[in-house]
Amino acid sequence: MSRKIESYHDLIVWQKSHELVLEIYSITNKFPKREHASLARRLRESAIDIPMNIATGFKKRGGRTKIHFYLAALTALESVRYGLILIQDLKYVKSTVDLQGECDNVEKMLKRLIRSIASS
Repeated sequence: MSRKIESYHDLIVWQKSHELVLEIYSITNKFPKREHASLARRLRESAIDIPMNIATGFKKRGGRTKIHFYLAALTALESVRYGLILIQDLKYVKSTVDLQGECDNVEKMLKRLIRSIASS
């Protein structure tokens, strides 16, 4: 039996994207100090935009408006993906494979949510 979704907190895609934000914060805390005002800030902002857009979209009425915000979340997710490539290439972290996998999962869930709204 599935529970009724009453809040964006109930959406697994929101939960997973929130976890991604927390992991991004943890990683960026370890960046060199010179990067805290630039790369760390940009990566954090992009990560935060994912669950924020999901939360905003959840509250909107009308499928087109909801989809607009969920697409914005996908766009922010792509920014995070690039940021993960960059921080690995800059050797600020050893590997971002796990985080890239989390991004893949969030993307799949968001796309399913968008398809579900578009078909209803």
